[in-house]
Amino acid sequence: MSGVQGVSSSTADTGAAGGSSSAIGDDLFADDEMVGLRARWDSVQASFVDDPKECVQKADGLVSDVVDQLTSSFSHARSRLEEQWARGEEASTEDLRIALKRYREFFDRLLAV
Repeated sequence: MSGVQGVSSSTADTGAAGGSSSAIGDDLFADDEMVGLRARWDSVQASFVDDPKECVQKADGLVSDVVDQLTSSFSHARSRLEEQWARGEEASTEDLRIALKRYREFFDRLLAV
C-alpha cells in the first residue's frame, strides 16, 4: 500500500448500481487522518535504505493499523444500523444506500489490490 488514496465525497460516484471507479478516502478517513497516514508511510518508506528489515516491520504495523481502523469503522456503522433495527426503527433508504455505496467502494478497492 503505497499510499491511501481519497476523493471528496462530493466527487465520488453516488449511484446505487454499477461499479465505482472513484477511490475511497474521505468516507473512511478524515482529512487529518489521511495526512497522518501518508506522513507515516513516507517516514516508513524513507527508512528502507538505513534498515530494510525494520522498514518492512514498520510497514506491516502501519498496514495493520489501517486495516484495524477500517474494520472498526465498518463495525461501528453496522452496529448503528443494528441498534436502529433492534429499537424497531427502520433505517432510511438513503442511509442504506450510503452504507451500500461504502461497502461497494471498499469491496472494489480490496479486489483491486
